[in-house]
Amino acid sequence: MLDLQSLSVGYRGAPGVVLSDLDLSAAPGDFICILGRNGSGKSTLMRTIAGLQPSLDGVARLDGEDIASMRPATRARQIAVVLTEREFNPGLRVEDVIALARQPFTGWQGGLAESDRAAIAHAVGITGIEPFLRRFFSDLSDGERQRVMIARALAQTPRLMVLDEITAFLDLPSRVEIMALLRSHARKHGQAILLSSHDLDLSLQLSDSVWLLDGAGGFSVGAPDELSRGGAVGRAFDTDAIRFSPSAGRFEIRAAGSA
Repeated sequence: MLDLQSLSVGYRGAPGVVLSDLDLSAAPGDFICILGRNGSGKSTLMRTIAGLQPSLDGVARLDGEDIASMRPATRARQIAVVLTEREFNPGLRVEDVIALARQPFTGWQGGLAESDRAAIAHAVGITGIEPFLRRFFSDLSDGERQRVMIARALAQTPRLMVLDEITAFLDLPSRVEIMALLRSHARKHGQAILLSSHDLDLSLQLSDSVWLLDGAGGFSVGAPDELSRGGAVGRAFDTDAIRFSPSAGRFEIRAAGSA
């Protein structure tokens, strides 16, 4: 479904190449977490896959079609993107923000068909945002905004969802709920979901597969347990203050003065 072929991502100027020669794939129903420390290239990779930033080399294909060469309207029907930046007209209500997800499917008049309304209703229902549909998006808390943006992505009914730090402002129960919901949704509807997160413990518990960036241009791919027990997670995240315990499957604080 999603194929990255010899993909290199980064910038023509400084800092240059961030990740290179990536050969990866995602199948329908895959829930993949992209993990790495700040500055390791997660957002750059996700923006490139979504067609928002040109690759330095190689290609990302969705169902055999080069994403970067897709017409914008085609890409909008196939890929839903939620990035850390969220800017909307302050006059938009939550229901308007979610309805915009159906814009790629509506006619020139922008009217919503029954199928559009059904997609919106489904997304609203499973994300639990009915109580603030009539509120202005700008008046919501950060956590409420995150839920709205997740609902908007679901209402778009894409083949691929690219979600960058979408659980950052949610409390722990909400993070668990949303990530479990997305995993279930991917499997039920045959979508592929790429989600970057700093919530390492939860990502390792819920993801089908992990794409792990070590911050030095290195890349590891595998099942969460495989990467944990193989030491890849520790190599990417261990510091003088914390270490990842493969046996416990979680991070532990190092004792003061320990090596």
